[in-house]
Amino acid sequence: MARIDDDAGEAGARAGVNDYDAYAEAYAAENETSLVNASYERPAMLALAGDVTGRRILDAGCGAGPLTAALRDRGAVVTGVDASAGMLALAARRLGDGADLHRADLRERLPFGDGTFDDVVASLVLHYLEDWGPTLAKMRRVLRPGGRLIASVDHPFVAYTHREPRPDYSATTSYTFDWSFGGRTVPMTFWRRPLHAMTDAFPAAGFLLAVLSEPRPDPAGRELLPDAYDDLATKTCFLFFTAEAPPAATGSVPTRSA
Repeated sequence: MARIDDDAGEAGARAGVNDYDAYAEAYAAENETSLVNASYERPAMLALAGDVTGRRILDAGCGAGPLTAALRDRGAVVTGVDASAGMLALAARRLGDGADLHRADLRERLPFGDGTFDDVVASLVLHYLEDWGPTLAKMRRVLRPGGRLIASVDHPFVAYTHREPRPDYSATTSYTFDWSFGGRTVPMTFWRRPLHAMTDAFPAAGFLLAVLSEPRPDPAGRELLPDAYDDLATKTCFLFFTAEAPPAATGSVPTRSA
């Protein structure tokens, strides 16, 4: 079986209502086949990553490992990090012997040396954080010069319209709702922020923002759920970013302590 290094300590217990350990199996099953994940978010992340053959990639918030596995199948050398022991157990089951998995909280110092990775992928992770700055700086530290951070988040326009009365769009605010999957309902809390706060966070952490993307779903999804596909294809859902660590030749951008 894969070895899981536990660097989280008590950090996982701070997740509050977002208790992935309690419903890891049900969430992983939903994520595996749902239209927004399997036919939209993961294909978009893989398209942004492009040819990853031989690249050292950190999957930050890897969950049960579907993106980790997809990147590995494309030739990458992937390390997974997640705060949930339950999700990491599922990732270990999926990825098998030799998988490099670590239990760690993305709000804490990452257990890797400076410049360890060519890429960091953060799939639907950042919207769990009130402050992106410290976590982005930690990701920046473990990237080599010229490395990439590829991230997806809830689209700020969707988050803004999620509850009535509408919040102050320019403020960073939390919102909670009951998420239903696998025949159960669980409480979830996320943080929303305006688009300019998202784009400003990357250069503040030492990145060069290279791509901001609103892709359409993978056309293959229409064969599975045609009505749901057409609905998803005409709405905003997630927002995708590619941010780059400055190349060594051009000098580095100052970063926060990570």
